[in-house]
Amino acid sequence: MEWNAALLSLRLALCSVGLLAPVGVALAWPLVFGRFRGRTALDAVLLMPLVLPPTVLGFYLLVLFGPRSPLGQAWGWLAGESLVFSFSGLLAASVILNLPFFLQPLVAALGGVDRALLEVSATLGESRARTYLRVSLPLAWRGLLSGAILAFAHSIGEFGVALMVGGGLPGRTRTLSIALFDEVQAFDLAAAHRTALLLLGTAFLVLFATAWLRAEASP
Repeated sequence: MEWNAALLSLRLALCSVGLLAPVGVALAWPLVFGRFRGRTALDAVLLMPLVLPPTVLGFYLLVLFGPRSPLGQAWGWLAGESLVFSFSGLLAASVILNLPFFLQPLVAALGGVDRALLEVSATLGESRARTYLRVSLPLAWRGLLSGAILAFAHSIGEFGVALMVGGGLPGRTRTLSIALFDEVQAFDLAAAHRTALLLLGTAFLVLFATAWLRAEASP
């Protein structure tokens, strides 16, 4: 097993969750409490990464991040590097890919918050934003934590989009899942077993943690 790939995967997962937290918290509000046209369409768009084949999502991200796209050109001017085949591009792709994994548990938890408590907060003069941040989110902390754990684990194990956007460059964009693929391709089965066991253990710990959170939330 390559520790450089493991460390890069860990860095990618931590950075992804760090960026997903404010984005997910902001998007969960209109999805749960919003009353506007297009909410269903917004929900469907945000959930698209769950059903799209990784190759399809990876292709469109390549088009979006490419050096000839407006975003790619702007990034190249600001950062002095290409967005594709870089850690920054890999991170952006990871955030887009893992957004529904972060959102779903949080939206479900927010939907279960007692509306009477929110009405009491409103009668005390609190704004909707302050009620959301000071009442709804603290009560939905298990959903927030579950979303962060799921996004973290999925970011570590993602393969298709990571390979297409990042290119699997050693030391830059070569994650654990790509390292496992390379080890199998090279018939280095001993190294492949070690890498696979690490990914398997991570998946088990994530599922155990989310199951424990659900059990704790049950009456």
